[in-house]
Amino acid sequence: MLIGLVGKPSAGKSTFFRAATLAEAEIANYPFTTIKPNSGVGYVKIECVDKEFGKQCNPRTGYCLNHVRFVPVQILDVAGLVPEAHLGKGRGNQFLDDLRQADVLIHVIDVSGSLNAHGEPVDIGSYDPAKDVEFLEVELDMWYLSIITKGWEKFARTVQQEGVQVQKALAKQLSGLGGTEEMIAEAKTKLQLPTSVMQWNEQHLKQLATELRKRTKPMIIAANKIDVRGAKENYERLVKQFPHYKIVPCSAESELALREAAKAGFTNYVAGENHFEILHPEKLNENQVKALEFIKKNILEKHGSTGVQDVLDYAVFTVLKYIAIFPGGVNKLEDQHGNCLPDCFLLREGSTALDFAYKLHTDFGKNFIRAIDVKTKRTVGKEHMLKHRDVMEIVTSK
Repeated sequence: MLIGLVGKPSAGKSTFFRAATLAEAEIANYPFTTIKPNSGVGYVKIECVDKEFGKQCNPRTGYCLNHVRFVPVQILDVAGLVPEAHLGKGRGNQFLDDLRQADVLIHVIDVSGSLNAHGEPVDIGSYDPAKDVEFLEVELDMWYLSIITKGWEKFARTVQQEGVQVQKALAKQLSGLGGTEEMIAEAKTKLQLPTSVMQWNEQHLKQLATELRKRTKPMIIAANKIDVRGAKENYERLVKQFPHYKIVPCSAESELALREAAKAGFTNYVAGENHFEILHPEKLNENQVKALEFIKKNILEKHGSTGVQDVLDYAVFTVLKYIAIFPGGVNKLEDQHGNCLPDCFLLREGSTALDFAYKLHTDFGKNFIRAIDVKTKRTVGKEHMLKHRDVMEIVTSK
């Protein structure tokens, strides 16, 4: 699973990325600070199962705070996109290609309207952030269209003459973007495209490009800089204007400040929470204390969180529909080193006990006999559907 961060220059993508990963991404208020994509590990948040067993877990990857488990996910921050990126402007072709493997996109926008279309500073509120939402849709659609239409006439003739199913041929062409035969067949039916591919015109292809982009690259909007004057009004307008998108009020800068303060031991902040305490005020200067108090009053109390963790959790658990599964034993939750519930895996909703066995190890899948739901101690078969936060023991023949 790969989460892609997209948006125009200086909107706050790199700050969001650094807040989510605490990676040393360069942050500056000028276009194309990020040239090569930054790849890092962020975390999605779930209630840990250890508390239900009266234990404290010891994660092998990720971490657990106050029985809240943070499970690692891969995040890719690509350079800022500008209008006509699909034509190569602003190094756009390269950065669009960087997004090929992304399963979901987080579009970070400057909701305060203090950047123009190219990411250059303008007076606060003088730019309409709705244009950013629209421009990115266009860029992605045109990118998809260019892939679909590359050698289209030859492609269409081959499909027609050889009797190949169009969804099969297109799935092969779009495999790098996550396109599948089923997905393309559903899009074709929804759009009521002509039966013969030779009758598809430019409008049909544009519609198909848009539909496939929506299906293969679902998007969430992080309305960043929500604490800036006028941003709240812009956010409320965007929610009404784009009801088909999940739009989350966000302050990546505040999240970064809180995580760094917690890492340094100055607060007890847990990512995604709506509160924190200053632990050692005597070690902070007056400006640092004021900054933390500002975040508490103007971000957490007003919006419930900084939005960064909410965006990541929504992307993985709601949009992509993943569930978290823990391996464990009915009689022992510890591994050979004494670590309690050391692992937690993310699987697609609808995964079975057998799917989980293969996720753990190919041999577990091949030699699967049964599984045991550790919470209920109930034995289940290979077709048993897993639920979010299940703890499963896999029994094999070897």
